[in-house]
Amino acid sequence: MGLLTRETEKVPCTVEVSHRFEELSAHVRFDNGAVVHPGDSVLVHGEPVMAPFGEIVREAREATITRASAVERLWTRMTGDLEFIELCEFSFSEEVTL
Repeated sequence: MGLLTRETEKVPCTVEVSHRFEELSAHVRFDNGAVVHPGDSVLVHGEPVMAPFGEIVREAREATITRASAVERLWTRMTGDLEFIELCEFSFSEEVTL
């Protein structure tokens, strides 16, 4: 991995979409054990996976992982903590503040 260069890798994956009363979710599992790191991006190829209500749909797909450069990875790690702290500043209480 270079200081400023990005690398791409194509990986087989399984997409699982759940559209049930108790769960509405979508997950991607890399079938070859690939791991996504901070700053990386993933593009799953193919048409959107649609699950009818009450069902779970699993489809085999291919994904492209674009690995972040060393600089992008460092920047993501440095600023990610700040974004998390910003989320923690919100309160979900029922009280009205004036």
